[in-house]
This record gives sequence, C-alpha cells and structure tokens, in this order.
Amino acid sequence: MLLRLNTAERLPLHEQVAGAIRRAVAEGECAPGDRLPSARDLALALDVNVNTVLRALRGLRDEGLLEFRRGRGVTVAAGADRRSELLGRVRELVADAAHLGYGRAELIEMIRGLP
Repeated sequence: MLLRLNTAERLPLHEQVAGAIRRAVAEGECAPGDRLPSARDLALALDVNVNTVLRALRGLRDEGLLEFRRGRGVTVAAGADRRSELLGRVRELVADAAHLGYGRAELIEMIRGLP
C-alpha cells in the first residue's frame, strides 16, 4: 500500500492519513479482509508520529472502514469498499450544502423528510 501525504496542505495530518487509506480502499489497493501495516510501520513510511496514525485508524474504525482485532492487527472491514464510496458521496453532499448556505442540521432535516 503506497500512501502519500501533502505537508503543504492545510488539512490536519491525521485526516490526510485517513484520507489516504480511504483512497487505497476505494481504488482497490486494499480489499476487505486485508491486513494493514502496523501503525508504527505506517508512521515510519509517512514520516509522522505514530499517534497521528493511530488517531486516523481509530477514526476509520469508527466509520466502519476498519476493524481492530486483538492478535490480528487492523484489517479492512467487510463492505468497506462500498462504504468508502458512500462516505465520499456524503462528504460531497455536505460540502455542496455548505456552499449553498445550509448547515448540517438543515441537511439532516431534509434527509429525514425524504420517503
């Protein structure tokens, strides 16, 4: 898995790490069930602190893209490729709504009103 970060970007490093992993899943570099390198190995490869990587991995776990298993490490969750695609579209929707002046609460109400 080849991950790159853009240190000139204003996005926090942990979000860049998470985004790089999301991209790897979405592009098929990592399939459901695949084991990710250790947080320490990822941190060394990306030249960031291991806590930065751990924060990104926990966020992806909370999104349902990764699974943490004692003794087996971090693996890509079943259905993560489809979930990653859906999360990307949701992020685009939130960004579009913000661009049009709608807040998240208003967007949630719109979604709740759908049949």
